[in-house]
Amino acid sequence: MKVLVTGGAGYIGSTVCSALEDAGHTPIVLDSLVTGPEAFTRGRAFYRGDVADADLVRRIFREHPEIAATLHFAALIVVPESVANPARYYRENVVASLSLFETLQSLGQTRVVFSSSASIYASPPDFRVTEASPLRPLSPYARSKRMTEEMLEDLCAAPGSGLRAVALRYFNPLGADPLLRTGPYLAEPSHILGRLVAASQGRQAAFEITGTDYATRDGTGLRDYVHVWDLALAHVAALERFDAAFGRAAGDGLDPRGFLTINVGTGQGVTVRELVTAFQEVSPTPLTVREGPRRAGDSAGAYADITRARELLGWAPRHTTAEALASALAWEAVRPERLGLGRGPAVRADLG
Repeated sequence: MKVLVTGGAGYIGSTVCSALEDAGHTPIVLDSLVTGPEAFTRGRAFYRGDVADADLVRRIFREHPEIAATLHFAALIVVPESVANPARYYRENVVASLSLFETLQSLGQTRVVFSSSASIYASPPDFRVTEASPLRPLSPYARSKRMTEEMLEDLCAAPGSGLRAVALRYFNPLGADPLLRTGPYLAEPSHILGRLVAASQGRQAAFEITGTDYATRDGTGLRDYVHVWDLALAHVAALERFDAAFGRAAGDGLDPRGFLTINVGTGQGVTVRELVTAFQEVSPTPLTVREGPRRAGDSAGAYADITRARELLGWAPRHTTAEALASALAWEAVRPERLGLGRGPAVRADLG
């Protein structure tokens, strides 16, 4: 089927596009290219613009009337930046999403898969969270994701709406597309894997562990690191099992009212210090590590209970943290070529 993918030039959105194509679907990409590289859109139907541009969205659906669902990734995602400039995050992540959802409704488009975040959860004593766990988003970025969830849930529940949505709450994506078509692209990334790679290659003086006084087993933040390809496959499952997931949820007594939240992670917690050790084991170059204070907006962390993903989507992760790290290093070796020449030849990363 044809699928509108907003933010399809981004790290996760472009990887999902590849997974969709591998599964026989056709992604139609809408991206402003504010952050994502145009190289990640080559070979695909691509519209450059903003999701809040209702005329552009309507044009896309006029030119591709077969589109059956929308996967909404377009968002700003840097936590420290959201603390420094919250207005931008609420405008781009929340207000623009509302415009998109209203346009979709006006077009009779009823299926949405929303890119949400596990950063909205509170950190429980045992760090394990289900979709019913308490929420406590600590940054404007996290609050923008929660606000968009609430807004989308209300739109779905409105009488006569017809809109249904699945919010996939991502934990911490790592790695690259196994065929190395796409991966992390920023020269100075803020996410942990990018900073590890930059430090290992000497582009940063050292990798800094931000926060060593959390109530975890070694004092560093605990996260659930999921291979980005597993995350991409979760989106394919959400698309292909969209109707069945709502039917199963209703049968299980969840009363989704047209809106479902589903955790996407590995079901295991890894501390930052443990991730650094795992990276050092696969990196061909030594890594200098130093410790620093917590970053504003960070939490002690959590890991996913993925029971709902297994039951409603038939999805489970296939790859390990070590495999994710290895794919990231393989991607880094070809990243300049891929960003300059597009998708390039198929070179498979070693996934074990």
